[in-house]
Amino acid sequence: MSGDHDHSHGGNMRRVLIALVLTATFMVVEVIGGIVSGSLALLADAGHMLTDSMALALAAVAFHVSKRPADARLTYGYQRFQILAAFVNGLSLLLIVAWILYEAIDRFRNPNEILGSTMLLIAAIGLVVNIIAFAVLHSGDRDNLNIRAAALHVAGDLLGSVAAIVAALVIIQTGWTPIDPILSIAVALLILRSAWVLVRRSAHILLEGAPEWLDIEAMQERIIREVPAVVGIHHVHVWGMTPQDLMLTMHVRLQGTPRNPTECIRHIKQMLKAEYGIGHSTVEIETDDCADHQPTR
Repeated sequence: MSGDHDHSHGGNMRRVLIALVLTATFMVVEVIGGIVSGSLALLADAGHMLTDSMALALAAVAFHVSKRPADARLTYGYQRFQILAAFVNGLSLLLIVAWILYEAIDRFRNPNEILGSTMLLIAAIGLVVNIIAFAVLHSGDRDNLNIRAAALHVAGDLLGSVAAIVAALVIIQTGWTPIDPILSIAVALLILRSAWVLVRRSAHILLEGAPEWLDIEAMQERIIREVPAVVGIHHVHVWGMTPQDLMLTMHVRLQGTPRNPTECIRHIKQMLKAEYGIGHSTVEIETDDCADHQPTR
């Protein structure tokens, strides 16, 4: 299992690095093209790609750092750094949306001349580059929030290139330049939805939230029903270092004094691993009142 995880981890990092090189290289081309053509759609996409380059670099650093083993200061290791990177990337996407909306409103007030043919050429090249980068990232681990964050950034670039192509064609055919900021706003709103989901999910993990799919009460009832001698469960805490690395602590009250309480713990741990994917669990056994309760005097 560890070998598979390391292989997936290394593959994800290579995908991010490939996307980083593609994005950073074309960003320079798009900045020049946006300035020459006067297109906000191109400049907005170039600004997005600049932030994407930084976001992809952060994602690559996160994969590298998260491989470091646990130590005396960080006893759980560095896996959570990936979630922190995803959260920062999500916030950067929200800032990009705000910038695009601001620039689009300004363009409505102060329209300028746009060279449609130059805009079309740059946008078409950008579309090809973004499709390649997105395909590389999309083939990675889709449950990894760091990969999802990187893929969302590139997907936003891809949508920006499509919008720029459409805007360029309209401008070439009709000369109607307001299509440029209009499509920029449309792309920004699409990015906004995905960015908000990413920020919400990564923040939930950073706040030690329980997995959204897990019904904790149903899990407790099942353990009481299927594990002999268990008559009560309380102080249940479930969280994840990442969506894939779930952890749990709970107090389990047993009926009477079993001869082998370790076997009961083993049974519970096996169920948590097999049925709920919780690989790290700490189960405290009680045969009397909870040790956390202060005795009355």
